[in-house]
Amino acid sequence: MAKKGFCELGFAKIDTARQERKGYPEVIYCRGKEKGQLKQICRAFIKNKQDLLLTKLEIDTQRYLKKFFPSLKYNPKAKIAWRLAKKNTPCGLVAVLSAGTADMPIAEEAVCTLEAMGNQVEKFYDVGVAGVHRLMHHIEKIRKARVVIVVAGMEGALASLVSGLVSVPVVAVPTSCGYGASFKGLAALLTMLNGCSPGVAVMNIDNGFGAGYFASLINKPKVGQV
Repeated sequence: MAKKGFCELGFAKIDTARQERKGYPEVIYCRGKEKGQLKQICRAFIKNKQDLLLTKLEIDTQRYLKKFFPSLKYNPKAKIAWRLAKKNTPCGLVAVLSAGTADMPIAEEAVCTLEAMGNQVEKFYDVGVAGVHRLMHHIEKIRKARVVIVVAGMEGALASLVSGLVSVPVVAVPTSCGYGASFKGLAALLTMLNGCSPGVAVMNIDNGFGAGYFASLINKPKVGQV
C-alpha cells in the first residue's frame, strides 16, 4: 500500500507522490529489471490509479506484461508502453523532427511520451541536412509549434539549423546512429552541445523519453494558468 508518498515493494519504492510534485507520475525504465518485478510495479501503479509509462521495453517482456494487463498499449519501434488512468486533454503543439529514417525509433519514443502526457504532436521525419529542401518544405508548419524536438545521429547538425529558423525552444536528441567515428552518438552529442544557435537544450544519447518529458514541461501550462 502507498504510505508516506511511496509504495514499498521490497525491491522498489514506487513514488506515488510524484504527480503531485511534478505534474506527472514516475516513469519506469525497464532495462535491467526482471519480468516479475515489472509486473509488480505495473500492478502497484494501476492500484494507485496512476498513469503508467514504461520506456526501453523489449517486445518479449511486453508480451509477458500484456497477459496480466490487457489494456497496456505498445509501440514496438519506440519500445515504449503506456496505460493511462484517465484521458488527458491535449494542449499546445510540439513538432518532432528526425534527421533520418534510422533516427525514427528515438523520435517515436519522444512522440509516445508527449502523447501520454497530453500534448498535440506533429511528426516530420527524414528531414536531415543532406537534403535541406525537405526541411524547408515543412518549415511554416514547424514554426507553429510551441516546442520543437530534433532527433539526429551522424554529425547531429540538424538541431542548430532548426534553431536558427524558429523562435521557440528546441530540444535536441543525439542518436547512436552513424559510422565508426560517430562513436555511438558522441559526435552528434558534441555537435549539439557546441551549436552556435541559442535556444537549444540537449538530451542524452538516444533519450527520446527525456526530450518528450522536457518539451511537455515547456508546452503544458501549470495548473491554474491559461
